[in-house]
Amino acid sequence: MTTAAKTYLNVPYAQKDAAKALGARWDAANKKWYIPAGKDPEPFGQWLGAAEPAAKADSATPVAVLAANITQPADSNFVAYDGDEPPWD
Repeated sequence: MTTAAKTYLNVPYAQKDAAKALGARWDAANKKWYIPAGKDPEPFGQWLGAAEPAAKADSATPVAVLAANITQPADSNFVAYDGDEPPWD
């Protein structure tokens, strides 16, 4: 079985050399490893499944991810610096 288009992979940085040795290529625009068209995906099984091309991702997903990663200050008197004036003046 061979792929007809790019199949993106979820390759940890520590395993990039192993993926490259199997024939995976780096997509600099999407910052992901992929299986080139016409290449058998079977050897890449350990990295398949968790990665999706950005175009196929749910449009609500980035917002949910951003909302989950917002850190609130522990100090109730905290004033964020907006770049115009220092908050202590």
